Amino acid sequence: MADKLPLESDEHVLEPTNLRDLNEPLIDHAEGQLFLTEAFNIIVEEVLCKGTDVKQKVCEWKEPEELAELLDLELREGGEGQQKLLQRVRDVAKYSIKTSHPRFFNQQFAGVDYHALAGRFLTETLNTNLFTYEVAPVFVLMEMEVLRGLRQLVGWKEGDGIFCPGGSTSNIYAMNLARYQLFPEVKSQGLYGLPRLAIFSSPESHYSVKKGAALLGIGTDNVIMVKVDDGGRMIPEDLDEKIELSKSQGAVPFLVSCTSGTTVQGAFDPLDRIADVCDKHKLWMHVDAAWGGSVLFSKQHRHLMKGVDRVNSVAWNPHKMLVAGLQCSALLLKDTTNLLKRCHSANATYLFQQDKFYDVNLDIGDKSVQCSRKVDCLKLWLMWKAVGSAGLAERVDKAFVHVRYLVEQMKKRDGFHLLREPEFVNVCFWFIPPSLRGKEGNADYQDRLAKVAPTVKERMMKQGTMMVGYQPLGDKINFFRVIAFSPLISLKDLDFFLNEIERLGNDL
Repeated sequence: MADKLPLESDEHVLEPTNLRDLNEPLIDHAEGQLFLTEAFNIIVEEVLCKGTDVKQKVCEWKEPEELAELLDLELREGGEGQQKLLQRVRDVAKYSIKTSHPRFFNQQFAGVDYHALAGRFLTETLNTNLFTYEVAPVFVLMEMEVLRGLRQLVGWKEGDGIFCPGGSTSNIYAMNLARYQLFPEVKSQGLYGLPRLAIFSSPESHYSVKKGAALLGIGTDNVIMVKVDDGGRMIPEDLDEKIELSKSQGAVPFLVSCTSGTTVQGAFDPLDRIADVCDKHKLWMHVDAAWGGSVLFSKQHRHLMKGVDRVNSVAWNPHKMLVAGLQCSALLLKDTTNLLKRCHSANATYLFQQDKFYDVNLDIGDKSVQCSRKVDCLKLWLMWKAVGSAGLAERVDKAFVHVRYLVEQMKKRDGFHLLREPEFVNVCFWFIPPSLRGKEGNADYQDRLAKVAPTVKERMMKQGTMMVGYQPLGDKINFFRVIAFSPLISLKDLDFFLNEIERLGNDL
């Protein structure tokens, strides 16, 4: 008889000497809870106290090699003691970017809402999965209610929706749904036999439109770019012409992806006029309102999205302007035919049994392309309950006031040159150092000016005083884009911003 293979050996099966007492849990609850309490205190001190204090740095910049050594990132065979671990927590907080700092102007997420943060702590602690009513009864009902509230702001009395892991995923969902509605056989048969499909968007739309086309097998070459006006808004007349041309070339147009609040300039496409074109050609109309959707709370500014009630789907990220915290991204649908579930369901019988003792329509997991899905609705629900729709509207309106102040102050100072008057809360501008003023006609002017923003950015990061982004756009060389919407910022912070740009850039 052949010798047993190592895996077939029954040695130590009944006496696992390499394990702790099987009657005792591996985790010491008292010790774990003490660590959690002390770690939480560090988080509050380093992130929520120091991290929102204007006297503190926005970042503690370190070069990658130095940072890796400071953090001691190596994973070892044996564990570490509590005090070392607490130091690790402190180091992570210390050397991370303080996105809640009033002088973090870098991205379209910033600041902190403490009610939403409490919701984030709670969902992480509960560690549930939002796919069936039996494991997430509170959150299934809550998500349905929050989505209903968002749809109501869009102008729909009925519809559907789902929280997604980011606005990019919401945009890709919309593409998949639009294609499935037109060609339902794609779910079972794949791309075989489908005609060449065409998507229409603008050069200033989010890059996820092309990513989605690649992922879904539509192809980036079949994302047709529609011209924009000087403000970055899609031109409906050019859209109509591009659709007609696409049809004449044998393609099948099926979706127009508009934007409400473009990433760089904050432009809002004219939804009403685009909807006329989509109605004419019977195309699915999607609006990427990940950034700009929150204007729907504001009576003063919701006109920017006039016509949104006519679209088929909307992507909206409350983790941006509403400060709900990453991640909080909703896809809203006008559809009432259960399109989400029909498109994405796999009918896994171990999860979605049809003979359960409750209404199986509450098992919403089959609407998603995910299985595991985080609870993203609680943070928004708790914040919305705390401040109400009026409080969220006030945040939007205050951001516009701050931007108007910032623009007015820029116009009073030498060296600040606006790309154009902002439509939203993105302020795009060049800072022209004294050495370049009046030198616009010089052959090297554009090259020299293009280096100003990267240099100023490097200086502010290494000194830790603030953060602001920059980028080129089309034929426009590097310019700054300041995003001023955090509810924690004041006029003093905006004055500091302008002074700091001058201080860091005047000698260039």
